[in-house]
Amino acid sequence: MRRKTPLSIAAAILTVGALALTGCSAGSGGAGGSGDSGSSATTATIALTGAPVNLDFTTTAGAAIPQALMSNVYEGLVEVNQEGEIVPLLASEWALSDDRKTYTFTLEEGVTFSNGEAFTANDVKFSFDRVKTDWTSSLKAKMDVVESVEVVSDTEVAVHLSQPSNAWLFDIATPIGAIFSPEGVADLANAPVGTGPYEVASWKQNENIELTTRDDYWGEKPGVEGVTLQYFADATATTNALRTGDVDAIVNLQAPELVSTFESDDAFTVASGTSSGEISLSFNNRAEPFNDVRVRQAVLYALDRQAIIDTAWNGYGSLTATFVTPKEPYYVDLNEQYAFDPEKAKALLKEAGKENLSITYKVPTRPYAQAVSEIVVSQLKDVGIDVKIESSEFPAVWLEDVFTNHNYEMTTVLAVEARDVLTVFNNPDYYIGYDNAKIAPIVAAADQADEAGYIEGMQQVQQQIVDDAASGVLFLFPNIVITKSDLQGVPENAIVEALNLTELSWK
Repeated sequence: MRRKTPLSIAAAILTVGALALTGCSAGSGGAGGSGDSGSSATTATIALTGAPVNLDFTTTAGAAIPQALMSNVYEGLVEVNQEGEIVPLLASEWALSDDRKTYTFTLEEGVTFSNGEAFTANDVKFSFDRVKTDWTSSLKAKMDVVESVEVVSDTEVAVHLSQPSNAWLFDIATPIGAIFSPEGVADLANAPVGTGPYEVASWKQNENIELTTRDDYWGEKPGVEGVTLQYFADATATTNALRTGDVDAIVNLQAPELVSTFESDDAFTVASGTSSGEISLSFNNRAEPFNDVRVRQAVLYALDRQAIIDTAWNGYGSLTATFVTPKEPYYVDLNEQYAFDPEKAKALLKEAGKENLSITYKVPTRPYAQAVSEIVVSQLKDVGIDVKIESSEFPAVWLEDVFTNHNYEMTTVLAVEARDVLTVFNNPDYYIGYDNAKIAPIVAAADQADEAGYIEGMQQVQQQIVDDAASGVLFLFPNIVITKSDLQGVPENAIVEALNLTELSWK
């Protein structure tokens, strides 16, 4: 059955070896969606924003695909629970060798893919090898440390690393650890095949994904017969859909001003959890004017980030200085380094010869980006920076223009990939173009160190990134969830990209 026992990252490192169709509408089972007394499980409809452009996260960037499919359709050897801890999944247990370079996983038995194929160690080897050979997503670099994958038996696999890696076990709890069937990868963009409790019944681009619960699932099945993920571009339409019963829950509501209308209504439950999502203020470090550290620092000093939270997001959210969140073991609070100081911002601009600076701010068509952008523009105007907003359709246009072609000066995006500080800053070809020459050796040493060395090294990395003002974080995004009061199992926290719907049920 699906395992729940937590194993912290630190414990995993130190002791393990001893480390978005045509769907059914909400409420299909009657009032509140729960059906008649004593009836079998029914369906649920979840409202989301940011629909996937296809269903293949091995070739397509962005969080929308793993949000829908990881944990639900695809599973890995391990997963991350609501507290940020690594827990077993397709692997019932594992051991780490004395030299910390080999993980040996014991696999669950009786597991099948949705196409009927049996899951074995061969599928682990196929999936991990395929990250290197077939993936085009930048996430594939997280598997570079794997030297080889050895099939010991049908239920045992040994993964040999080229060097010790503190990050790797967590990484395989993210999309790069998804297990595929060799017979199920012919059309990943439209027909995913995984070992999870759901399979994709239908998908309508920009509209919905219908998931049905598998009768032959190897573990404990969800308490619903299926889930429809319904995508909305407008927050008002989303909340109206919940009010009218067209959906049963809203995940990651992006209109906090609408929350109060549900808080006093017993028909609904409101939760504000934490997330791994940073609302970034990203600079193109390779292009004028942000190839000058003084300009980057000036922009950060010019921003009153708490005022941005209070004004744009009704006070929901919290501050973090870079792409590391308080749920991560090496987090260090560096928020005061760029405390709001308009005069210092002006002085830095004068020193850089940029007193009459004009920049273009490419803003994706997402509610959070629209909400923060006008405030950012206003605050930068106060220090003499003239900012022109250029709206960029998200995801298609923004991904092509900004993420792929690096054709921008400054942008904002909600970066929700878990533990993404190295994804963003330790790759000079990533869209922000940060020169990682200073942090690369620190990262390499930290990844191979003991737990204390890992934490110390990653904190040094954060300090260097902040010193360089490589990019800013406006705030850490809250995960606002509103559900019908009789729907249970919708995750409160968004620690990783996956929206784990395996515990859904009606009271």
